[in-house]
Amino acid sequence: MIEIDALEFSYPDAGFHLRIPGFSMAAREKVAVIGPSGSGKTTLLNLVAGILVPRQGRVHCAGTEVSVLADAARRDFRISTIGFVFQDFELLDYLNVLDNILHPYRITRALQLTAEVRDRAGSLAEQLGIGDKLKRGVEQLSQGEKQRVAICRALLPGPQLVLADEATGNLDPRNKGHILELLFETVASHEATLLAVTHDHELLPQFDRVVDFNDFRVGAA
Repeated sequence: MIEIDALEFSYPDAGFHLRIPGFSMAAREKVAVIGPSGSGKTTLLNLVAGILVPRQGRVHCAGTEVSVLADAARRDFRISTIGFVFQDFELLDYLNVLDNILHPYRITRALQLTAEVRDRAGSLAEQLGIGDKLKRGVEQLSQGEKQRVAICRALLPGPQLVLADEATGNLDPRNKGHILELLFETVASHEATLLAVTHDHELLPQFDRVVDFNDFRVGAA
């Protein structure tokens, strides 16, 4: 599902240099990424998703060499293939909860918005405990509720790959296990792959494999 070869990436004037000689994930694998803040974990997710492009090396995802695609092609690939749960949610304040969940379907022709998709969005929101908030503005939500909206949006298209950046970081302990269970169930039902950045080490035994990002870090954040 993911193949990274001889990757190098740096932020200009930031003193940060990421080097990954090789990294791979099999289809349907669930991998957790750990490491200190600033080590490059979010950068890895952004490189896999094609939000960032490496200075050197190659990034293959779901049979596509993402690192050589043009901007528009990378965006369409990301929307149709990857469900991304962002650490800072990336919700739109001018849309209500339901329209935030449906937003990927409105920004690309790679996805088709149908009545069945709308029904699935409502069902997913119910599973995540926000079914009664679909008409609310996101400014009326708690941090944990915003996180659930972001998870619904990522899972709705049934992506081949789910990238989760601290998906449980804004949830209380009672809900962390439930949300992770839902992520795992969705990944399994779609025979998808999960790559998750997390600081919740108590959740690590539920993953197939854990990657310590310190092994890839070069330079300072």
